[in-house]
Amino acid sequence: MTGVEPGRLDDQQLMKELETIHRTRHDTLLHGSNDALRVHNERMAQLEGEYLRRHPRRRVVAGRTRDGARGRTPGGA
Repeated sequence: MTGVEPGRLDDQQLMKELETIHRTRHDTLLHGSNDALRVHNERMAQLEGEYLRRHPRRRVVAGRTRDGARGRTPGGA
């Protein structure tokens, strides 16, 4: 594994790691080697899994659900 085990991070560290990995995602996809992308995928899954474990009742915005997305008008947000 690359980095600190997600379960050992405090909430602030976890959020910082998530922000960093999401910020670097596009460049890794476009320009990283297959191995770099694989490691990135694994680390992102670990961090996101830890976030979801800690926040099972996180606020969900209606527009980010399937029903909410179906209710959008074409070309709308």
